[in-house]
Amino acid sequence: MSVDMETRPIQERFQHLLALICSQRFLKLQGLGNEVPFFICPYRQEESVEMGRTQRQLINRLAQNGVRVLEVNLYDTSVDLLRRRGIWDQVLEIESTVSKEEILELLQGTLDPEAHLIPEITFRMSQGAFDVMFITGVGEVFPYIRSHNVLNNLQSTAKDKPTVMFFPGAYTHSLEQGASLDLFGRLHDDKYYRAFNVFHCEV
Repeated sequence: MSVDMETRPIQERFQHLLALICSQRFLKLQGLGNEVPFFICPYRQEESVEMGRTQRQLINRLAQNGVRVLEVNLYDTSVDLLRRRGIWDQVLEIESTVSKEEILELLQGTLDPEAHLIPEITFRMSQGAFDVMFITGVGEVFPYIRSHNVLNNLQSTAKDKPTVMFFPGAYTHSLEQGASLDLFGRLHDDKYYRAFNVFHCEV
């Protein structure tokens, strides 16, 4: 697979994703060695609306091919968690009167991946059979939830089925820097080594 697939028109990328995710090699986790079955689907931030449509189209087409998708939208999941814990209305009330740092501290504590978010995702995984998990809404929850923290904490739970994270930015590898998830193509501090770029995978 040519590395430039991720810069191709979105319809070509859609066809690649559809063919890849439908393949038995992908669904049966073949050829991964001992790596966790995590895949990053990077896209440019300005493509967010189009990528949202593409994700819905992809879920529908996969269903037609008998591939069941569990979608976990991090933003919707976070709102659900805050509502369930009675904090959502409080956050909306104080948002305009307290500093961004105070909001960040409150939300990071309440939405801590290890303590709250991953148990919620694990619960959703247990609610029905699925073949692949999609993680979406990554850009909407920054900086309260960092994608590398989600993936690090998911490693022990989500190892039996492939997981695809739709990521508004770049997933870069270099010999000097290692691998990093560069959100919005600008933030370079999220080191994460154990995922595959979905556009570099052979169909």
